[in-house]
Amino acid sequence: MSQSEEHPVAAAGAQPAADTLAEARAEAGPTRPEMPAADEVVADEPALATGQDAAATATTAGPSKRSLWRDANFLTLWSGQALSQFGAQITELAIPVLAVLMLNATEWEVGVLNAAQVAAFLVVGLPAGAWIDRMRKRHVMIVADGVRAVALGTLPVLALLGVLEIWHMIVVALIMGVATVFFDVSYQSIIPSLVRTDQIAEANGKLQSTYELANIAGPGIGGWLIGVLSAPFAIFATVGTYVASFIALLFTRDTERLRAREDHRPLVREIGEGLSWVFGNPLLRRIVGTTGMANFFGTIAQTLVPIFVLRELGLSPQMFGIVFSLSAVGGLVGAIATPRIIAWLGEARAIPISAIAFSLAPFFLPAVSLVPSLAFPLLVIQGFIMSFTILLYNITQVTFRQRITPPRLLGRMNASIRFVVWGVMPIGALLAGALGTWIGTVPTLWIAATGELLACLFVVTGPFWGMRELPEAHEEHTARGG
Repeated sequence: MSQSEEHPVAAAGAQPAADTLAEARAEAGPTRPEMPAADEVVADEPALATGQDAAATATTAGPSKRSLWRDANFLTLWSGQALSQFGAQITELAIPVLAVLMLNATEWEVGVLNAAQVAAFLVVGLPAGAWIDRMRKRHVMIVADGVRAVALGTLPVLALLGVLEIWHMIVVALIMGVATVFFDVSYQSIIPSLVRTDQIAEANGKLQSTYELANIAGPGIGGWLIGVLSAPFAIFATVGTYVASFIALLFTRDTERLRAREDHRPLVREIGEGLSWVFGNPLLRRIVGTTGMANFFGTIAQTLVPIFVLRELGLSPQMFGIVFSLSAVGGLVGAIATPRIIAWLGEARAIPISAIAFSLAPFFLPAVSLVPSLAFPLLVIQGFIMSFTILLYNITQVTFRQRITPPRLLGRMNASIRFVVWGVMPIGALLAGALGTWIGTVPTLWIAATGELLACLFVVTGPFWGMRELPEAHEEHTARGG
């Protein structure tokens, strides 16, 4: 269930949903404009003098409530990310098809490939957060996009030369994983430097809604591209979208402030401060527990899904893509429904309720083996429920943690959480390969579903039921103008 940590409706439909979500946040307490901290220095003085940056600064710090639809700076970032997310969905389908059907990868090889994609979160996740808190996050994202485009572009080139092997894919996955660590931690930390505090929920809603649209359109088109061009060359489309994101970030301007060099402390101490912030908060600690455990067992399932669907059920890559697309409609519906659900249940209670739902849905997956004639509709239903409930969970918990964290700790907070909730994923992928080889794919899927069910206990047994709204900004955040 890697979706539980993410890193963003039709354009006309996203605004009301996001605005309602922002109002739900406002009901819990007054919002405050984003202001630079006293001990921070401007990182890019000349850039802030341009007209576009002046507009961005006004949007970020101005007192009026201006819709992000009229913020050209945010829309530039948004457009690049929309294309990037669309391309990522194509590759998410093309990579397993390439490994399973074209290279005839075994369960263990697929497990190693999946582990390579997320190993960087375990290996460099924590120091990356501390480093990113010392750098301009937009600049980090630009470099990361360039690295991902070059690394991914080698796969179709090797395929064209007829020398592509599974180990090439594993090496590329490792390189892209490192770049993705830096990109994603920066991405989740940059929003407060682009918009006002009271617009964070709207920005997250728009980005998440775009992600769900990409989930709907990307796999279907990806399946078609694979059928027409073959899997390796469909990957070229994703390379193009990373280039588009790279260009959009070059034209985006932010108001981020860098801490003065004399404020830097030893790396280990700064990493410890990020971990202490996350695990010192009892609500965040429970959210991390549920997300981490669900991601561990969800990765076991997701690693074997391509083998289960493409080999054992015999679905074509095109049908596999359609399952992805129809399932993602749940995320689109969830993006629209989240504000209404939060207004009805309360922000705090939405977390355990959504966790219960996405912890029960995985049982649909191995159950498909009992009625293979109903494989297509059951896979779609399972994916729809997962997408809907994970979307509700993500918008609520990501906005909460961005809201309460002081700006100087945003990178380390996100990196600390990613280290735990994504760091378990390579372990889960390797375990999936081992279990799939030892006891078979379907028994492993039953084990994964049981583990995901237990994951919800962290938030279900927590204090969320006795609250309606989650706490507002931490006092340190407020004192620093957050």
